[in-house]
Amino acid sequence: MPKMTDEEQMGLLDEPGVLMRIATVGPDGSPLVTPIWLLHEEGSIWFTPRESSEWFRHLRRDPRVCLCIDESLLPYRKLIVQGEAELIYDIGNDDEWRDRYRRMALRYGPPEMADTYIEDTIDQPRGLYRLRLDQARVRSWRMPIEGESQDGIWHQRYYRRGTKLASD
Repeated sequence: MPKMTDEEQMGLLDEPGVLMRIATVGPDGSPLVTPIWLLHEEGSIWFTPRESSEWFRHLRRDPRVCLCIDESLLPYRKLIVQGEAELIYDIGNDDEWRDRYRRMALRYGPPEMADTYIEDTIDQPRGLYRLRLDQARVRSWRMPIEGESQDGIWHQRYYRRGTKLASD
């Protein structure tokens, strides 16, 4: 299965409407996975937990995260990012980063929807986190595209030892 190029990775991160799933670590060590909005800017992935969200409590206690950004249509681009999330703005500082939040909302709908959503939820404080891609472990893959070999679309580790791939 081909690894995505840097350009393909950035394309997926900038694709309008693509959700991200964030995995956080609970107090007992169990994972919690939550689908959320994302914004890719300044070499980082930005995200915003609401004050009362369970995953915000997890991040305050343990900033380790695993992010999954993928698509359900061919070529099934997939990006897994592991690292430590950094709290940039805590609760009560929403006005300082509202422009960034509007840019995030614009990824998921037209300007009227984004503005209405922000106005309707302005009284619900959030934190602003980022995960810098240059400080994270990033893995990616996708299905082969036109012109690439369709043989052996799985990673080598998934084949039984001694199995010969069609391309070998």
